[in-house]
Amino acid sequence: MPPFHKIAFVINQQKNGAAQLARELMQIARTAGATRIKSASARHLPPGYFKGSDACCVIGGDGTLLGAVREATRASIPIIGVNQGSLGYLTTFSPEEARANFGDLIQGNYGLASRTLLDCQTGPRRRDLALNDVLIKAELNSRLVRLEVHADGELVTDYLCDGLVFSTPTGSTAYNLSAGGPIVHPAARVIAMTPICPHTLSNRTIVFPDNVRLKIFNRSPESRLLVAMDGQQNRIVTEGSPISVTIAERQLALVQRPDYAHFGVMRAKLKWSGGLTDKK
Repeated sequence: MPPFHKIAFVINQQKNGAAQLARELMQIARTAGATRIKSASARHLPPGYFKGSDACCVIGGDGTLLGAVREATRASIPIIGVNQGSLGYLTTFSPEEARANFGDLIQGNYGLASRTLLDCQTGPRRRDLALNDVLIKAELNSRLVRLEVHADGELVTDYLCDGLVFSTPTGSTAYNLSAGGPIVHPAARVIAMTPICPHTLSNRTIVFPDNVRLKIFNRSPESRLLVAMDGQQNRIVTEGSPISVTIAERQLALVQRPDYAHFGVMRAKLKWSGGLTDKK
């Protein structure tokens, strides 16, 4: 794989040890041949920060990585996720793995995984990307909402529920899983739509193909909708504005070890039997 010469670091300063780990990895990168290195706080990531970089290294938890997805996608650069948080589905390198492998990684010894993104439009010139999911619910947490869903112009059904989760395969182990949705392999280009606490018991997850165009209408005139993308970007939508969800044209590239094994990671994170048998 091509080596990385210009690396932009994004650091969650609130994570214990993240700043020190960043300094160590920056030094390793310089020794390995990186010619330009810069760093920014995850809380104050400026627009266009990744311009001119050929990779981004995020040090924090999955939430930190999700906060960098939009800028990294617009800049067409891959993300190296180093887990300084708790679970770490997306930040696949532990601090120990990062220290041990960062030099080789900078020199081109890595793999790339392409991840599907969702494109969510909440009004004219109001659209954003999501790596995990798009959540649609009532603005007020205590209210049920009636949502009418159309797929490619055909009515699917209307849901009386607490909300709907539209998930990518990457996000299938997040809110979607908690709401009773399926785990989807990350290579599948699909959208999983899962209702949250639906009043009709037969309402279950529907998995749509990659070319579907979904439109969601608010049929609860007394409620405004909250649309949350990856829990990072929130929009309020009034009753008359439909919401559009499709698979984005662009994909996000995640840097992984060459020996990365998806189900080995799943066994470890979800405490499945068999244990983590992959190389450390």
